[in-house]
Amino acid sequence: MLTDIEIAQGCKMLPITEIAKQIGIGEEELLPYGRFKAKLEDGVYERLSHNKDGKLVLVTAINPTPAGEGKTTTTIGLGQAMNKIGKKAIIALREPSLGPVFGVKGGAAGGGYAQVVPMEDINLHFTGDMHAITAANNLLCAVLDNHLQQGNPIGIDPRRILFKRVMDMNDRALREIIVGLGGKPNGVPREDGFTITVASEIMAILCLSLNLADLKRRLGDILVAYTYSNTPVYCRDLKVAGAMAALLKDALKPNLVQTLENTPALMHGGPFANIAHGCNSVRATRLGLKLADYCITEAGFGSDLGAEKFLDIKCPTAGLTPSAIVIVATARALKYNGGVPKALTGEENLSALSAGMENLRAHVENMKKYGVPVVVAINRFASDTEAELKLIEDACLALGAEFALSEVFMKGGDGALTLAQKVCEACEKPNHFAPLYETDLPVKDKIEIIAKNIYGAKGVSYSSAAEKAIKDIEALGKSSLRICIAKTQYSLSDNPALLCRPTGFELSVREVKLSAGAGFIVVITGDIMTMPGLPKVPAACNIDVDDNGNITGLF
Repeated sequence: MLTDIEIAQGCKMLPITEIAKQIGIGEEELLPYGRFKAKLEDGVYERLSHNKDGKLVLVTAINPTPAGEGKTTTTIGLGQAMNKIGKKAIIALREPSLGPVFGVKGGAAGGGYAQVVPMEDINLHFTGDMHAITAANNLLCAVLDNHLQQGNPIGIDPRRILFKRVMDMNDRALREIIVGLGGKPNGVPREDGFTITVASEIMAILCLSLNLADLKRRLGDILVAYTYSNTPVYCRDLKVAGAMAALLKDALKPNLVQTLENTPALMHGGPFANIAHGCNSVRATRLGLKLADYCITEAGFGSDLGAEKFLDIKCPTAGLTPSAIVIVATARALKYNGGVPKALTGEENLSALSAGMENLRAHVENMKKYGVPVVVAINRFASDTEAELKLIEDACLALGAEFALSEVFMKGGDGALTLAQKVCEACEKPNHFAPLYETDLPVKDKIEIIAKNIYGAKGVSYSSAAEKAIKDIEALGKSSLRICIAKTQYSLSDNPALLCRPTGFELSVREVKLSAGAGFIVVITGDIMTMPGLPKVPAACNIDVDDNGNITGLF
């Protein structure tokens, strides 16, 4: 059996100009990055702004195993299948981060015969968006430390600097560091640290900005520190937002690539859903809705993370209304949630599968709370038995949920023709979409609504640091912002050991941060880290390139 990278390297890609032509984009509207990928110039959306929007389809999932459950693969395969049944469809995905690529999961451009290509480029440097975000973030940090060194005229308290440096790599050694050592020429010593680029506020800002002017405004609104007199210091006070916007000017433009079946794909932005808001850019999604009759997008990890943030942050921010929600479920993940170790999830175990089915019920019920039609995609793995698949189908029938088998990994678009038809039908059903909470509620009330209605918690507990941070946010008049909860992806709770559908637990809030530029409040729970570490054997150890430049081992 071919590996993902071998399948991708064996496909015949079309020049990106031909992919653009399929969706009515002219060569003069492309900013090419080689022959097979390009950025789309700002004028495309303006030209199409009077077009009627297509249907927006969100692909999410149940709680995954550590190996992931094929949500991106399903999204890509669904887009391919839509085109096969005669629908004009485009997919809108996030860009991979180098952290997982070299860490645990390997590549993140789909799998099997449902991939976006050029796979190696996408998984590595792509069009440089991640690097631009990293540079803009660290420019702000450099200017801030230089301000301290050059006399600190604003009076910034080095003990209350909130904004951290970033890099797009898993590196636990950088979580907590000291900068400015080595004497006066090297700056003012202070505690600092790194987060991963995809968790930075700059990433969120890029993904939520409508245009360059909105980007500059949001950059200026970043809260970076407090002064000795307890006055907030924003990025605009350091007069660096313009330079940061200049670094991000091209990164703000969506990227156009193609699937293995030469259908169009937008890839732009890459926030993680467990430590950030987990959705591709607003600009790419809005453009996709103008370019096609169906725009299919995904949100990271299970519906308790990416989908909740898509529906409660991205949609109201951008004025979007999803027409249907697809929940990806796999027999192996349901068995994992039923208590089977990951290594044994490929073996038939009907009792564990039946127990884990409660996790699927939770996700279906939660998504129905938003008033949007739901379809379950049963992502088939080679190890699945007919008895297991029937058990999942019976559970969907009992839930009153539409469902279809998805075999896109092995069959590409042909493996999701029924799913595509079911999704099209769901898009025509009555839709009463509404976010879960009103923004004018107190911060704690909004957190509690998510904790109880989506996670199933009995309540929320707060550390003293989190309590103080909430009071500081309220004092700044920023309590009406939306909530972005960072928590483990492996459980509906904040404890990765509590699988299936835990009850009777309290959500433990460790830290609360204001992301004023992004327009939300970050709530960090449990033991979640915003700078991941590498596993014992990183995926990087299996990646190589031969003397002719051919890459191997990239998933």
